[in-house]
Amino acid sequence: MEIVLRQDVDPLGLEGDITTVAKGYARNYLIPKGMAVEATHQNIKALELQRKKIDLRRLKAREDAENFKKQIDVLEITFSHKASEEGKLYGSVTSMDIAAELETRGVLIDRRKIVLERPIKSLGELSVPVKIYPEVTANIKVIVVPKEGKAE
Repeated sequence: MEIVLRQDVDPLGLEGDITTVAKGYARNYLIPKGMAVEATHQNIKALELQRKKIDLRRLKAREDAENFKKQIDVLEITFSHKASEEGKLYGSVTSMDIAAELETRGVLIDRRKIVLERPIKSLGELSVPVKIYPEVTANIKVIVVPKEGKAE
């Protein structure tokens, strides 16, 4: 079934895109939530009339994402966790931990935008990608150090 997206839907596309999806997905989820409309002749004509506004919104959103990327690229986060002598953590650092630490610094990022293939389970330094907008990805430097157990 062909639909016209009324807002950005991550795996499908951006606002104004015409895309093909399964009928059930369109009828039961996208259309009732107002994320899309069926791609009828009338809806496609309405889309063409709104194309300039949509393009301006996309351009502004991309510029905002680029500015946000510059702000995020300079960030460095340090986590202190208990670890074994081999450098393995007792526990892990997840995207939720990273998002919470960023929030304490005044940077609000949805944890689902932080791209960690698996939780960090060892000491060291990592560059963690953050998908801000399609084709705009920032990197946060995450450092995991051992927690000091005893004061000497």
